[in-house]
Amino acid sequence: MSSTDRLSAERLFHDRQARQRAEDFAQRSDNLCFQDDLYLGHETWIRPAMAQLGDVAGQQILDLGCGHGMAAVVLARRGARVTALDLSFGYLDEARRRAGANGVAISFVQAEGERLPFADESFDRIWGNAILHHLDLRKAVPELRRILRQGGRAVFCEPWGGNPLLNWARSRLPYPGKLRTPDEQPLRPRDLHLFRSSFPRVGVRGYQLLSMARRLVRFGPLVAGLDWCDDLLLTRVPAFQHFCRYVVLTLRC
Repeated sequence: MSSTDRLSAERLFHDRQARQRAEDFAQRSDNLCFQDDLYLGHETWIRPAMAQLGDVAGQQILDLGCGHGMAAVVLARRGARVTALDLSFGYLDEARRRAGANGVAISFVQAEGERLPFADESFDRIWGNAILHHLDLRKAVPELRRILRQGGRAVFCEPWGGNPLLNWARSRLPYPGKLRTPDEQPLRPRDLHLFRSSFPRVGVRGYQLLSMARRLVRFGPLVAGLDWCDDLLLTRVPAFQHFCRYVVLTLRC
């Protein structure tokens, strides 16, 4: 599939999702309002990943692949000057409505993640959640480095492909929320050299080893117990992070 066809398929997929969500919001527009903890706590890696951005007050921040706009709202509430970018017109419309409903000012841009329409060193921070695995990293990573200021940092939360059993399950088993575009692939260990070729410091932290079972069992004491085991195992044996469901990448200039 050509790059143009891939981007068109990505846009159509996410515009379709956004239309379905818009139907729900048409009935319950109050759902656009939310407290920060709703976003920060919806996956175990979000809160610690966003903490990696540091104090964002007054900082120019790009939310790359902003989707429904919740991260952009959280960052704007913390005093950041946020630019939210997405390929999907439908998701940008939802993100605008969410920003308005929550009373924050955010700039919105429709563009490709592999060709960013910004001048060199435009941003102090870059945030992204489940976006890089949709992109051609050979094009996207140099662009990220180009627009990030010296001394800045970028933080990304991404599905990880280092666990062969998990990769098999992703491709073969049905589970809640299993929706993906035809060309997306989880990041793999071999992809890290692309980040290290552009950024002098690359941090990688895995999340959800045993607790990836939460995809099937969302709540209750079992999930809490698995989270506790993960905290212990991943701290004491960092090599286990290679087999986690998600990673948080922290890229520093």
